[in-house]
Amino acid sequence: MDNCFKLKSAYSPAGDQITAISELLDGVQNGKKSQVLLGVTGSGKTFTIANVIQKLNRPVIMMAHNKTLAAQLYSEMKEFFPENAVEYFVSYYDYYQPEAYLPKSDTYIEKDSATNDDIERLRHSATRSLLERRDVIVVSSVSSLYGIGSPDVYGRMIIELSKGMTYKMEQLLMSLVKLQYERNNVDFSRGKFRVRGDVVEIFPSYLEKTAIRIEYFGDEIDGIFEIDGLTAQKISPLESVRIYPNSHYATPIEVIKSCTQKILDEMEEVFKTFTHEGNFVAAERIRQRTKYDVEMMTEIGHCKGIENYSRYLTGRQAGSPPPTLFEYLPNDALLIVDESHVSVPQVSAMYAGDRSRKLNLVDHGFRLPSALDNRPLTFDEWYKIKPQTIYVSATPSEFEVKEAKGEVVSQIIRPTGLLDPVCEIRPTENQVDDIINESKKIIAKSLRVIIVTLTKKMAEKLNEYLNEMGLKAMYVHSEVDTLERISILHNFRKGTFNILIGVNLLREGIDIPECGLVAIMDADKEGFLRSETSLIQLIGRAARNSEGRVILYADKITKSIDKATKETERRRKIQMDHNEKHGITPTTIVKSMANPFNDILTKNEVFKDEKSVDTSNISQKDLEKLMAQIKKDMRKHADNLEFEKARELRDLLLELQQAQIKN
Repeated sequence: MDNCFKLKSAYSPAGDQITAISELLDGVQNGKKSQVLLGVTGSGKTFTIANVIQKLNRPVIMMAHNKTLAAQLYSEMKEFFPENAVEYFVSYYDYYQPEAYLPKSDTYIEKDSATNDDIERLRHSATRSLLERRDVIVVSSVSSLYGIGSPDVYGRMIIELSKGMTYKMEQLLMSLVKLQYERNNVDFSRGKFRVRGDVVEIFPSYLEKTAIRIEYFGDEIDGIFEIDGLTAQKISPLESVRIYPNSHYATPIEVIKSCTQKILDEMEEVFKTFTHEGNFVAAERIRQRTKYDVEMMTEIGHCKGIENYSRYLTGRQAGSPPPTLFEYLPNDALLIVDESHVSVPQVSAMYAGDRSRKLNLVDHGFRLPSALDNRPLTFDEWYKIKPQTIYVSATPSEFEVKEAKGEVVSQIIRPTGLLDPVCEIRPTENQVDDIINESKKIIAKSLRVIIVTLTKKMAEKLNEYLNEMGLKAMYVHSEVDTLERISILHNFRKGTFNILIGVNLLREGIDIPECGLVAIMDADKEGFLRSETSLIQLIGRAARNSEGRVILYADKITKSIDKATKETERRRKIQMDHNEKHGITPTTIVKSMANPFNDILTKNEVFKDEKSVDTSNISQKDLEKLMAQIKKDMRKHADNLEFEKARELRDLLLELQQAQIKN
């Protein structure tokens, strides 16, 4: 396998990028533990990092502080390295209510969550790539610091099959069950397998559209094929295949059996302590819950909340850090921390909140003390295991600069010649009316407007008001689902709507070359959301378009506004001098509209609001695939007693069948 990174780009490094690439390469190759790339917005920091990755040819993990920014980085890296393994690893929860206990009201809240199947598949794809190849870039959020299954245990669960080998079908089926695959001959989808005579078909956890067919002749594997997961048509023959577990917490049954007694021993100790203290309710509670979990693990190899027993399942000592994505990385991997001034503090903040919640559960008999080891890494643990690191930011903090021993690689000059935007300060009185007037001027030029508010409620109300005024607006904040956020940003760029409203998600790294105006409401409300760093980052959203400008609505010039505007003007002057010296005319950044999540977004939204489908541009083969998918979804809704949804899909299926007859 060719494990070299192959960078695809119509551009070559220019301006400060040439020096930055050289300095960063020298630093990594000379063994520097940490470096800082200070790159202004629009200077091509990601392109610089891509060139470093290509020349180093080492596995990389890129960590961003939120899913939206991670999605943008993933998109950019997929474009730069289309032939390599670019992976996406973020939290797979669309909704997550952690298990908790509130002593004051004696309220127990059971864990409740809604997982996103597509993101879970991408997580499995990431760990698989790290175990199989070296040309890997994993773009992650801080989810990479949370515990997942140990790579040692996970690796031992892999089933390796090859053509001609003897591997009894019964043995294969049992092994698949241990890997937490579900047998289902009707609903064949990711994480399931089915048996048809001498054929076993497996839909691996890490694949989206293709599955694996194993054909038997007696006890011998006669053929292995990659097949279409929907139509079951053969795509290509394979000499061998590796089947990875359907869960990162899949554990060999012998490991489970060896640790169940340790779990029960801990339970007995806790039971005695509660009984001695006279807390008989907690004592009985922990005994019943633990015994039930142990029985489930012994019988089916899994239980709800199995991650709370990760200390025993991974064989680690009490207080030891949990296994995370970082343990799947090879020793010579490279860590890129994007927007490090936000990402690094986020690492520091995660552990305390998680521990506080779990202590309540432990103290009242809902969980064993060992559950405290199911947690995110502490900052010190992360710092100890992280590989060589490049911190990337337009506004690096004191920590990063200190880590790099004061040696900062600067990237101020933009190859495009773009200047930092002109900043104008206007009073807050009638700021909404003023924004509407300015937005109409920008929209008339076919450009976009970003409006930054202080609260989510304000963003939602402003969105509603602007739409009532005839403007096409949309808001985005942390409560909007991951894939929906990505879809919103993609549609914003395409011009489906012209105004995007947000609070904090629009601050760092969001790349919208079509943005002609950034309007910052209540800019004089000094604080985290209107600090010098935040304002510089917000101003930078308008630095990718030659006509970009910024309006700060404020009744007084705060220290943050003063410093941010002066720094913006300083950078603007540096770029102007460079442009004049080299005869450069500022040019708006041209960025592809390609969306690596397009297939997922399309699949999730095909039946969302539509009652019919335009079949005029659909090929016969694609039409058959679409009908098969609709039939499958119809049955699933019927099984879930969602008869109205099933009826809608039935009507749609009939419509498509008629279209097929006409064609």
